[in-house]
Amino acid sequence: MSSFSVKNVNQIFGTGTAKVHVLHDVNFEAEPGTLSLIMGPSGSGKSTFLTIAGGLLTPTSGEVTVNGETYTDRTKKQRDALRLDSIGFVLQTYHLLPYLTVADQFKLVDKVKPNGNLSKAELDDVLETLGIEQLINKYPGELSGGQQQRVAIARALYPNPAIILADEPTAALDGSRVKVVGELLKSLAVKHHKAVVVVTHDARLIEAADHLYEMQDGYLTKK
Repeated sequence: MSSFSVKNVNQIFGTGTAKVHVLHDVNFEAEPGTLSLIMGPSGSGKSTFLTIAGGLLTPTSGEVTVNGETYTDRTKKQRDALRLDSIGFVLQTYHLLPYLTVADQFKLVDKVKPNGNLSKAELDDVLETLGIEQLINKYPGELSGGQQQRVAIARALYPNPAIILADEPTAALDGSRVKVVGELLKSLAVKHHKAVVVVTHDARLIEAADHLYEMQDGYLTKK
């Protein structure tokens, strides 16, 4: 069974002369243990697709299924619970709380989701892999953009979600860190049996992918 699937999804914004058809009959499946890469230029619909896949946006038509359960059949509260338990987001904007240290960012996750998170040893391993173990007592304002991005990646992995959705996770990283992040996402998929989906225009991640897709003008095709 796929961790999640998107079936015949269309997304339309606006009406009349302002109507924009952003996604066209998109179909996609992500299996546990795989890393899928969706590539395409800015404005092609990648981020809209990821927002719908993660249950943050209800599509105009079509169906999204997560671990065998459709978003359509659930209330907003139930969708939020499903997302909290099953999906980890790595977004272009880091969403780190400026008044919390790096360590406290993870403690906040513990308050929202007390059970099922990574152990201390597992989190330490992730922090070391990303090269941010020495930043644990720093505030976001004391970090570079690349460091904040790596902290955001670690925070998304901390709840140990079955599905990881990443939107341009390497945008602020140099070449060596891109390779590290690509290998980390691949390792999470294979060793921890997670479905990892990355939308990006960074071709440096291709070598880590199991499946490669292209998004052009709202149409998704497998390469």
